[in-house]
Amino acid sequence: MADPFLIGEAMTGGYGAADILNACTIAVEKGQIAVIVGPNGAGKSTAMKAVFGMLKLRGGQVRLNGEDITKLSPQDRVAKGMAFVPQTHNIFTSMTVEENLEMGAFLRRDDIKHTLEQVYHLFPILKTKRLQPAGELSGGQRQQVAVGRALMTQPQLLMLDEPTAGVSPIVMDELFDRIIEVARSGISILMVEQNARQALNIADRGYVLVQGANRYTDTGEALLANPDVRRTFLGG
Repeated sequence: MADPFLIGEAMTGGYGAADILNACTIAVEKGQIAVIVGPNGAGKSTAMKAVFGMLKLRGGQVRLNGEDITKLSPQDRVAKGMAFVPQTHNIFTSMTVEENLEMGAFLRRDDIKHTLEQVYHLFPILKTKRLQPAGELSGGQRQQVAVGRALMTQPQLLMLDEPTAGVSPIVMDELFDRIIEVARSGISILMVEQNARQALNIADRGYVLVQGANRYTDTGEALLANPDVRRTFLGG
């Protein structure tokens, strides 16, 4: 059976002697949305960082499009088509919106105008505010800049760590709508999200982690319908 487009398989590792991830497996198919949820301290962001090469694994491997990339640096993974948007410190506040987006294209040697227009089409408010310093934007608009900058690399896989943290429910719904649009364009999405119910609602695949291990893995729809998942992780 062919690999999923991305798979972090049986990932085990941590930041010191103790393991945070315990044989955790996360996979994403082409053009689909996979969501990692679970309680605080479950290893959600750590799993994402392991996939991106920011955590050295003691066990398991990461494969992208059938290629073993376990030993590649994050920079080399970007060159392979991966983009990562961290939860905080994800924009250059003193630079304009457009300068932030242009920074996303630093590896490219081709004309970036078309991609810039695609980002502005996806996030129209950024076009309006393109000459403003990004630090003057609202929290939701900053997140749009961060996602837009990642899209400027023309990734095949976009990874988002808590993209809706600290934004209003209206802004969250709008961001999720844009994330669905990105996936429909053929880009795979891997997302860690605290708003588990809303995230599973848009997920093709969901992973519930507990203590760095897979507790439940299923479609987003099935996890939302699972009474154990609802009672334990979704507040009933």
